[in-house]
Amino acid sequence: MSSLRDLKKRIDTVKSTRKITAAMKMVAASKLRRAQEQAEAARPFSEHMARVISAVASGIPKSDDLPKLMTGTGKDEVVLIVLATSERGLCGAFNSSLARAVRMRIRALTAAGKQVKVLCVGKKGRDMLRREYGANIIDWIDMSAVRRLSFGDATPIAEQLAQRFADGEFDRCVIFFNAFESVMTQTVTEQQLIPVAVESGAAPALADDASYEAEPDEAQILADLLPRNLAVQMFHALLENAASEQGARMTAMDSATRNAGDMIDRLGLQYNRARQAAITTELIEIISGAEAL
Repeated sequence: MSSLRDLKKRIDTVKSTRKITAAMKMVAASKLRRAQEQAEAARPFSEHMARVISAVASGIPKSDDLPKLMTGTGKDEVVLIVLATSERGLCGAFNSSLARAVRMRIRALTAAGKQVKVLCVGKKGRDMLRREYGANIIDWIDMSAVRRLSFGDATPIAEQLAQRFADGEFDRCVIFFNAFESVMTQTVTEQQLIPVAVESGAAPALADDASYEAEPDEAQILADLLPRNLAVQMFHALLENAASEQGARMTAMDSATRNAGDMIDRLGLQYNRARQAAITTELIEIISGAEAL
């Protein structure tokens, strides 16, 4: 009878777990809708901002007067990696795929003789890299209090990056995040933030057969646009990451719910077999006792 009790307790436990995972799936689906709308709305603005900067930068010759956010330091010895992950788990391979890509990038950069620094946005990235690359982590940003991302959440991160760059702490900065493709697909993406990647060749067209004049001049416009562009690109990366997180969590919880259902079916079959065996044993004992009389 103890075996039957254990099986019954296990079935009840798995049923409770299935209720939790089903509820988490519904919550993730609700959050995904809003996060996806935000990410898709931010993409055109982010892309157009990059095109505007490329168009302005292509109209002026390279000189020492240009902002360093565009020209860089002239070296590529110290690389800062910004790793954007989630604050919570239970979202499948969302965080582990990002951490794996960053580990591979750190090894490649280190093998090339470069110094690597890591800034983590989100607790999970810090926890995953702390054991192996704890000495490389210079800071981490807690996003647990953020319920819905806004531009004001990305601006302080961009300002910190710009200040660290101005202080000479690194020569190049890249960010790793998951780009949202669909509920089932999130793509690990590496994007260079500093110096700003400017399209080479002819100036990209902002509109057909249009010509542009810059006032007061291109260099001053870039000095104002580049810090804003850094915040815009950071905001866009965080929005993509947020949508990808909810999509990954929804998929993971859906899979967990279905697996729990399969486990309940298997445990139910095992429980019925054990119960039938116990009944058969009791009948045999009764019949044997009756024949002995």
